[in-house]
Amino acid sequence: MTRVLFAVSAADHWTLQDGTRHPTGFWAEELVEPYTVFEQAGYDITVATPGGGTPVVDEASLEPGAAGGEDRVTALKASLEKLQPVLADAAILEDQRAEDFDLLFAPGGHGPMEDLAVDERFGELVRHFVEADKVVAMVCHAPAALLPAFGSGGRWLFEGYRLTSFTNVEEVQAGLADKAPWLLQDRLQEAGAIFSSADAWEPHVVVDRVLYTGQNPASSRPLAERVVAEVPARAAS
Repeated sequence: MTRVLFAVSAADHWTLQDGTRHPTGFWAEELVEPYTVFEQAGYDITVATPGGGTPVVDEASLEPGAAGGEDRVTALKASLEKLQPVLADAAILEDQRAEDFDLLFAPGGHGPMEDLAVDERFGELVRHFVEADKVVAMVCHAPAALLPAFGSGGRWLFEGYRLTSFTNVEEVQAGLADKAPWLLQDRLQEAGAIFSSADAWEPHVVVDRVLYTGQNPASSRPLAERVVAEVPARAAS
């Protein structure tokens, strides 16, 4: 059975440029869709958060305009209600080891910009997955969690990798770019990534070696489905 470490931010806010706290958490679609795909594939899923705290949903992701209509909101809320016992019983992320899993996945929302992006211990965990040739998959803002991952020589682990994330254009259209302390696309490019993007809000998945990334919420299911399709082949090779 394929074992996935489903790493979720424990942050309930994102500290903006002026020091105010913007309420956030995980983005509903980005957690629900991949979790559902992995569950239907028969994966053994371990949800873990920094400190083992219960992650919170970004309420903005349950607004009809953001989620895709009232029916979609109803479906997402039903899925989150079903998953609540799992989220409430989240494992402690700091206690997890790469050798116990086949792949690492992280959903976005602005939460990872607050905690995982500056978590050196999580960066070390990411490095262990990569060094073991195990898939690391992240969507939307979650690739912020790649930033603290460095190789043994001190270079950023993903320098020269093709990847994607929530783009500057999307952040502008979402209304937070002028308030953000930093923009994810900028930071990834500055670190040495080869950034790839599609039109705003369109699904876009990029794979480079063991790194699988998705651009935005619409990329959540395509990203998870590609992981499910390709991880068994990787494990057999």
